[in-house]
Amino acid sequence: MGPITWRPGWVLALALTLAQIGPFATAGSAQSAGPLVFAAASLKNALDDIAAAWTREGKPAPSISFAASNTLAKQIELGAPADIFFSADLDWMDYAQGKNLVRPDTRVDLLGNRIVLVAPKDSTVTLAVAPGMNLAAALGQGGRLAMGNVDAVPAGRYGKAALDKLGAWDGVRDRIAQGESVRAALLLVSRGEAPLGIVYATDAQAEPGVKIIGTFSEGSHPPIVYPVAVTKDATSPDAAAFVTYLRGPAAKAAFERQGFTVLNRPATGS
Repeated sequence: MGPITWRPGWVLALALTLAQIGPFATAGSAQSAGPLVFAAASLKNALDDIAAAWTREGKPAPSISFAASNTLAKQIELGAPADIFFSADLDWMDYAQGKNLVRPDTRVDLLGNRIVLVAPKDSTVTLAVAPGMNLAAALGQGGRLAMGNVDAVPAGRYGKAALDKLGAWDGVRDRIAQGESVRAALLLVSRGEAPLGIVYATDAQAEPGVKIIGTFSEGSHPPIVYPVAVTKDATSPDAAAFVTYLRGPAAKAAFERQGFTVLNRPATGS
């Protein structure tokens, strides 16, 4: 992964996160609370269900902070008291591991996903997602393509790679509406503020305000893998147990309901 530029928003995001999760900032208080999970925004629906199931079993309720993986990795680096990092790509987990922010022996490549081209639910746009596609024409006069930030947000980077591979990037590179997360890009499309967007298949499935126009082939972009690991400075005694729960049958069913592919294999990153 190339050099990463510091952004003022990361510092603000950390301040807001610490304000929201202040009660979890000390080791003493963590003993009476569930683990604090920093998770990619695209995991929200599945993890909300999994957290509820875990809590119904009488275990301490986890707190989950959802954002783009790049933002979460930088927050952990700046000292946010996360117990678990659940990334939407290998690069940002590799970054965290390279900074000694996670415990490599707990790291697992847990999930897979797909990226899709979406439009507002009432759109009449049709487009075959294939080499030579005229995406610029499909956007119409003045229309923009909603994506996660193509330099940092995993879904945005996967999308840019796919458009490059299909020969469509140059035609739309100046017509991108970049969101701070994939869910932000999804919102632009569902509100009709962007005629098309590239998001995860799981996000499209969860949002009734959009429809899938086409699916990008797996060979058009790097493999979409979601790794999870316990952080180096985790204080919750339930952190490792929750990661184990994420690998279990109840969590597997929840992930599959949301459209994820459950990989549950040893880590392949650095």
